Amino acid sequence: MQSSVLDALIIFVRNTELGKVKTRMAKDLGDEKTLGVYKYLLKYTSDIALAVNCHRFVFYSGYVHIGDSFDDNCFTKFVQEGETLGARMELAFNKVFAVGHQNICIIGSDCYQLQPSHIHEGFEGLKEHDLVIGPATDGGYYLIGMKQTHSFLFQQKDWGTSSVFDDSITDLTQRKLTWHELEQLNDVDTVEDLMSTDILVNLSTEPDI
Repeated sequence: MQSSVLDALIIFVRNTELGKVKTRMAKDLGDEKTLGVYKYLLKYTSDIALAVNCHRFVFYSGYVHIGDSFDDNCFTKFVQEGETLGARMELAFNKVFAVGHQNICIIGSDCYQLQPSHIHEGFEGLKEHDLVIGPATDGGYYLIGMKQTHSFLFQQKDWGTSSVFDDSITDLTQRKLTWHELEQLNDVDTVEDLMSTDILVNLSTEPDI
């Protein structure tokens, strides 16, 4: 089922700077090859987003990148604001709600298992539930969607740890909110994650990535 143009997808990304992306992976793979992997993931995420009928927003870590994997004609671009990941996500939701969107899902650029169907399911889930959440195998989440900003979800979380998803579910339960849970997917954060994919094989056949 097609999503509505009232739906919006936020994508959080890091700017593609050598030595500043996927630092855990870079310890084993090296900065240059890691940057190539990250650029590949950005292109993959862009292609997934373009397959969904919604408005698309990219929020960059440092500056708006013009002419990158995210087509300037198809993505509205901003810079993330806020001191913590939670604050940056909350402010991004507020900004996109403020321009008139009713259902918003946010993703990162790390999930190579993500498909357009997961995002469609997220928007569909918001028709019957307060929120949707897609758990990642590392204990975080690869997608969260809502119909209004729930600030508590972005506060007092140990971002980057294995407790984020469980802590979020506890928050929702305590406030008697309903949620739709997507299937669990794996993010690509370490060399071990990378080796379970075909990314390096594809990179070797696409040297200009």
